[in-house]
Amino acid sequence: MTDTTSSAAAVQRIIPTRVYLVLVAGIAAVSFAAIFIRYAMNEGIPSAAIAAGRLTISALILTPLALRGHADVLRALTRADLLLAAISGFILAVHFATWIASLEYTSVLISVVFVGTGPLWVALLEVVFLRARLARLVVIGLLIAFAGGMVIGLAGGAESAFSGDTIMGGLLALAGAVAIAVYLVIGRKLRGKLPLVPYIWLVYGFAAIFLLLLVFVTGTPLTGYSAQGYLWIVLLALVPQLIGHSSFNYALKFVSATYISISTQMEPIGSAIAAFLLFNETPTTTQIYGSAAILVGVFLATIGQQSNPNAKSAEETEM
Repeated sequence: MTDTTSSAAAVQRIIPTRVYLVLVAGIAAVSFAAIFIRYAMNEGIPSAAIAAGRLTISALILTPLALRGHADVLRALTRADLLLAAISGFILAVHFATWIASLEYTSVLISVVFVGTGPLWVALLEVVFLRARLARLVVIGLLIAFAGGMVIGLAGGAESAFSGDTIMGGLLALAGAVAIAVYLVIGRKLRGKLPLVPYIWLVYGFAAIFLLLLVFVTGTPLTGYSAQGYLWIVLLALVPQLIGHSSFNYALKFVSATYISISTQMEPIGSAIAAFLLFNETPTTTQIYGSAAILVGVFLATIGQQSNPNAKSAEETEM
């Protein structure tokens, strides 16, 4: 009987090869987000217009899928649910507005590494709002990541196609990381009662509305750019936003959220290599060491957070 149970458990642990292939494709897809953004900026498109275009196109593509396949679920939403979706969308809009703007000031490596510290801020928010206790490994990871951030901050400007203001770019990317952490925490309740497609449709839709409002208030033009510039925005919506995140959501059915969180730490490496080859962006040695420390810190904190009794479930970390 014991042998039968062990054999059954072993069979359940077998992960199809296609899952790893999909996960690799997802990492590759999100790694090109900063690259597509930089190309769009090279065409003279402001960061606010890029952010608004990315979310608007994504929401429009998801509209028929959400309305045709999940109409009953959407009709059952309460006003409180819609308010929570609007708040989540606003925070997501802040995330994209700040992170994309960071690429106007600093290199791809610094921007992507700093915005990738989201798991650290999720852990801290759980301490503040959920009274969770940080696991020892999470604390160690936080300290290492903080040290890495200090190293980068003290290293001075990095070579960039733009202003080279590493501190400003790092702060904007950090703001994007905090925003995505808040987004994850406040979106738990709604995500728990909605399937993936209607949830991201609502949140992407509200985020697009807020970003379009930002464009309107700041007087940022949405027209008058080159066709190639618009093409980069379309690719940004299709590849990193829809293909990338969808790949991670698919893989979550077979592997843990921790495994995916660790795997996505390859994104900054892939983005930095692509930026070096395409834009000749070469961070200083000190910045490379600092970025490596941040990645290690996030890696350790992710493992420690998963072992924490108050850690998030797989569904809560899908976005």
